[in-house]
Amino acid sequence: MVEYRIDRHSGVATYVQIVQQTKQALRLGLLRPGDRLPTAREVVEATAINPNTVLKAYRELEREGLVEARRGLGTFVRRALGAAPADSPLRTELEDWARRADAAGLEREDVAALFTAVLDKHFQGDPS
Repeated sequence: MVEYRIDRHSGVATYVQIVQQTKQALRLGLLRPGDRLPTAREVVEATAINPNTVLKAYRELEREGLVEARRGLGTFVRRALGAAPADSPLRTELEDWARRADAAGLEREDVAALFTAVLDKHFQGDPS
């Protein structure tokens, strides 16, 4: 099950963080079709956010066709995203690269800027 981490200082709306983290879990294969998302109550207890925020995020995911609400049962994953499983060799290479960047003294923001520049160069179009 996915565990949401909310960064109140990120400048990103809380419901958007939930949507993004759910999509990341779908891309990595951590969530699969048929899996149940945490209930709004479970998310509220873990993150201390407003239940309406969780419901707004889940409605957005439902609008995108990624999840479906089943009355009295919960919210379930309808389809997966991407093809980058958490145990991908590419992830191992990326972790090695991140360790080298850290050892070279780069800060998180430097690494993010460099990675984003490379992504922008090689991947055109909608990132979602």
